[in-house]
Amino acid sequence: MAERNDRAVTTVAAFDVDGTLTRRDCVVPFMRRGTGARRIVPKLLARPDRLVPVGLRRDRDALKALAARASFAGRHHDELRRSGDEFAAEVHRHWLRDDTVGRLRDHLAAGDRVVLVSASFELYLHRFGELLGAHGVLGTRLATADGICTGALDGPNCRGPEKVVRLHRWLDEEVGGRDRVRVVAYGDSSGDDDMLADADEGHRVEPFVQPESRERSTGETTSEETTSGENAPRENSPGESW
Repeated sequence: MAERNDRAVTTVAAFDVDGTLTRRDCVVPFMRRGTGARRIVPKLLARPDRLVPVGLRRDRDALKALAARASFAGRHHDELRRSGDEFAAEVHRHWLRDDTVGRLRDHLAAGDRVVLVSASFELYLHRFGELLGAHGVLGTRLATADGICTGALDGPNCRGPEKVVRLHRWLDEEVGGRDRVRVVAYGDSSGDDDMLADADEGHRVEPFVQPESRERSTGETTSEETTSGENAPRENSPGESW
């Protein structure tokens, strides 16, 4: 992460990742990367007693926990971390949004502290944060025992109210508490609503539109994307379904 600046901190910029800094979801591609959909799906279907109730409730957090167990249980944490570092580099090279990453770089240039707050897995978020120059990374963690992933999540999925809990804890440790700073937050889905509402300035990021799709639908030729400055509600993005 970027080196800590001991000057008085006035602004902390908190960014969601999937759909906000990236053009697409990262959770499912990472799970498929090492396990493969052909292995994950049968494991999920093998326990209909767990899968069906979760599907009926549309419980995203429970579904993610089941998928994580199917993807990571029994695997060496060090192996997953190496795979996560490689994945983060690929995301950084190919999936970044120029508009919101530009906002992040503006905050860094202004001397603000930047933290990523995401439902994505910390397995790859730590390296991703380093590549972006972030001062902190708060994501979903996997439980381990003797260096082996148990398949369980270590704590709640970092989504919804949990984003505020984790961010406040980080602020307590890093800057002396929430009341010591001005928080500017960026997010693209209802999974970010609590963080945006808690911020002094919340920015609802508009969905990423591929340049060719925009040209077909509007006749515009620019690929620049915009963000809105208010917390207008929007349906979940694919990334925040997890």
